[in-house]
Amino acid sequence: MTTEKDIDIFKSYMKGTPAYVGGKSRRELSSDAEKIYKLSSNENALGSSPKAIAAIQNNLHALHEYPDRTDTRIREALVAHYNEELDKDQFMATPSGSEMIDLIIRAFVGEGLECIASSPCFQPYFMFSGNHGARTVDVPLIEESYDLDIQGILDQVGEKTRIIFITSPNNPTGGYVTASQLQYLMDRLPDHVIVVLDEVYKYFVDAEDYITALPFIKKGYRIIGLNSLSKSHGLAGMRLGYAYGPLKIMNYIRQIWKPFLMNTLAIEAMIAALSDNDFIEKTHEHIVGQRRFLHSELDRMAVKYWKSQGNFIMIKPPLSDKEFETEMLQYGIMIRPVSNFGAVGCVRVTIGTKEANLAFIQALENILHKHRHNQLSTISS
Repeated sequence: MTTEKDIDIFKSYMKGTPAYVGGKSRRELSSDAEKIYKLSSNENALGSSPKAIAAIQNNLHALHEYPDRTDTRIREALVAHYNEELDKDQFMATPSGSEMIDLIIRAFVGEGLECIASSPCFQPYFMFSGNHGARTVDVPLIEESYDLDIQGILDQVGEKTRIIFITSPNNPTGGYVTASQLQYLMDRLPDHVIVVLDEVYKYFVDAEDYITALPFIKKGYRIIGLNSLSKSHGLAGMRLGYAYGPLKIMNYIRQIWKPFLMNTLAIEAMIAALSDNDFIEKTHEHIVGQRRFLHSELDRMAVKYWKSQGNFIMIKPPLSDKEFETEMLQYGIMIRPVSNFGAVGCVRVTIGTKEANLAFIQALENILHKHRHNQLSTISS
């Protein structure tokens, strides 16, 4: 039996750390719609990398044996994927980008230290650091534009700061950090601070002034690039992520990497997917084209939204986010309210197939027509 003395032993800071609440799966739904379009979790509209699927099928016979003890073969595949611009020891693979975030926090942050993040953003930045006793300082994105507040971040950097989390493109707003903005920030940070640049949506970008962590790492800056194969390669169900950074930093983090951390199918799928350039190109072209279409349709309907560089768009409907979610579901459209990210009253819509996007636009028109009709009825009465 757990006693009061036992409870006192638990770390006090764990009591205030909320659990992450992800989007709903299809199995959790109750909808009368004939067809369900899942536009709520930023998954790849085109499915999974064919090379990854083939690799999984070709290795089903080996599940009775233990997987590779390390991620060496994955890191060698990453070297090729990055055109040999980095050494294999500058990479590290994990079961998902979220796992990599937790690993980085464990390596550099502890009780009494601080991280910086900017809401609206991916909430595990706050949650995971709290799990290890650290305080995460929120420097919110600039209101209305949702641009990163570079000077605000610099103003909050102190002796206790260890990590700055930046997502570019950002989830859920879709905005990104320009090359000049990131350069300005990196040049003004003290040596005890590391920037973690979450790049999981980089394959969907078409902005000319977008930049990844790679050029900064090659110049010796203290920055880590964080990536996932969930969205870009369509492997969300496999949980695959990786990071790359300066050799000294990555070697330090590697000391807490567990043996046999990656399972056999994940290893083979990741190696194969990283070489599937045709699928990545096809995915990029689809997202960029459909994103432009959805932007134009939202403009036509005068719906408030934010220009996106991701495979999703954040909008602010003229009714509450929960009401909008419920009404969309009546048309078989799953979307994601993002008030818990920090974007109060907004929802995030994943860019799906052409069919799914057309269904979303039609549902949106119907909901807006109904909402405006109800408003007119209220005024006239």
